[in-house]
Amino acid sequence: MQFTQAGQTIKVNVPTWAALEARVAERLATKRGFALATINLDHLVKLRQSAAFREAYAAQDFVVADGNPIVWMSYLAGRPVELIPGSDAILPMARIAARQGVKVALVGSTDQALAGAKSYLEREVRDLEVACCIAPPMGFDPAEPGDVFERIIASEARLCFVALSAPKQEMFAAAGRVAAPQVGFAGIGAGLDFFAGTQERAPLWVRKLALEWLWRAVNSPRRLGLRYARCIAILPGELMRAIGLRLRRAAG
Repeated sequence: MQFTQAGQTIKVNVPTWAALEARVAERLATKRGFALATINLDHLVKLRQSAAFREAYAAQDFVVADGNPIVWMSYLAGRPVELIPGSDAILPMARIAARQGVKVALVGSTDQALAGAKSYLEREVRDLEVACCIAPPMGFDPAEPGDVFERIIASEARLCFVALSAPKQEMFAAAGRVAAPQVGFAGIGAGLDFFAGTQERAPLWVRKLALEWLWRAVNSPRRLGLRYARCIAILPGELMRAIGLRLRRAAG
């Protein structure tokens, strides 16, 4: 499945959970870093608006589908992919790291949330070592990260979960590919806050009904209302483009 925003084509190149785990395991085993982005409708909106975000996405090694609308579009386009939310990808990747003896870093959110997430991860994943926790200050600029990459390298972590929200986490991961090429950077949104209990995730039954976006909008209308309105506004056009991709492929 692919999307074209402002002339740039972005492809969901990790279509399944099995593919994600295989690629992360291979990169960690060979001490090669990566940048992982989780595309959703909000990202598509931001990609239209920001050249810097498009540049950051171009530097991502892996892109997965984070959001049911992306999955629906993939089926319409005849190139189905699995739903892989960033929050749900943390534990599988952490287990891979633990099996390989790879240390983990956490970047983003707050000191309180990172401490809680570290405790949760080390409790849930046997033999996992969270070697580095960094909560950047308010207004953190991923283009000028200061000593953050040096601290990650010094900790000997080779997998870094980045919870800075879009577009900061993708820009940070893109910069990390240059500054710390042996580290895998995975943008995971609010996943660490969910583990720490500093944010509440939608109940499982809500997620199964593909209504997590509505649950979040109802609970945070001021923060998320406009964001979701913009996402809804672009959805019909994106669905039509997906159908067009399918028709063009069928025509040969």
